[in-house]
Formats: sequence, structure tokens, C-alpha cells
Amino acid sequence: MGRRLIFVWGERVLTAAILLFVLYRLGPQLQAWTGVGPDLGRAPAYSFTTLDGTPVDSEALEGSVVVLNFWATWCGPCKLEMPALQHLHEERSDDGVIVLGLATDAGDGSDIIDFLDERGIAYPVGRATNAHRSAFGGINAIPTTFIIDREGLVQHRVVGYFAPPAMRAAVDRLLARPTATPSQPSAGTASDR
Repeated sequence: MGRRLIFVWGERVLTAAILLFVLYRLGPQLQAWTGVGPDLGRAPAYSFTTLDGTPVDSEALEGSVVVLNFWATWCGPCKLEMPALQHLHEERSDDGVIVLGLATDAGDGSDIIDFLDERGIAYPVGRATNAHRSAFGGINAIPTTFIIDREGLVQHRVVGYFAPPAMRAAVDRLLARPTATPSQPSAGTASDR
């Protein structure tokens, strides 16, 4: 009887651990898909130069929905989600969606350019620095994707493969939101003088 009880409790603990792991991994996907989730705060200011020499600055991106993806050429899940990111770039860039990649690879960058060319990836890609990783709360696993709304607020952070339906649902929902209008100055403010 004692061994059976230990086995039953061990099985319950293992089942609970697996369930918690699955919820931890799927939670951000479900939040992106449904739009329900915690407030992740303002995106940090960032800037970089793309591999083709174009400067990117977060301040200039306000008013757009930004999908920022940290990735690497050796990362299997990164390779799987890149076609969805490219498709999003092609389909929604005219609607105000900006897809950006920050490669975490070491080296001179020529391998990254070859990798992108082989896969037909045309969205802007730069090199992730330690400052970028730190600014976004530490990038401990890749891929890690942030979806930032038009006001510069991080709406979603997904660590690991970002399922295309969840990514698209999150972007579509943010595009459908009305943009914030600047508040009108109240009587007696400095702008009235």
C-alpha cells in the first residue's frame, strides 16, 4: 500500500509539473492570440544599423506596429518562424507593420547575409548587441519576439517559436485599435499663453 501511494503522488506531481510547463510555454501564445495578458510596459529606446546600412531608430517607429525578433542562424525554431515573419512583412508593411530582426550570431555578418539571401528574407535585420539584449530585459533564449503597439508599448513577448496564427491575430488586433489622439491642453496651461 505504501509504494502504491508514493507512486500515485509521484505521478500527480509529475503531471502537475508537465501541466505548469505547458502553460508557461503556451501562455504567451494564447495571450497574443486572444489579446489578454499583463501590461508589459513601454518598449526601451533602441537603435541599430541594418546589415544593408540603413539606420533604425525606435523613436521613428512610433505610430507603427513593430514586430521585433531576436534570432540566430543556427536556431531551428528561428528558421521555422522566419517565413511567417517575411509573410507578415510582405502583407502588412503598407498597413503600418514593421518587422525587424536582430541577429545574435557572432562573426562579421557575412554568414547572416548569406543565410537571409538563401531564404528570401527581406525585412530589415541588424545585429543584436548586449545593450539591446539588456534593454529588453535580457534575452535568455531565442527566438524571442516582441510586439510593440503604435504608442510604443510592448503588448506581447513570446520566447520560443511564435505560432503564425497567434502572431497574426496579435498584429491584426493592434492594427484595428484606434490610435491615441493627443490630449487637448486644459485652460491655464503654458500652451495657452
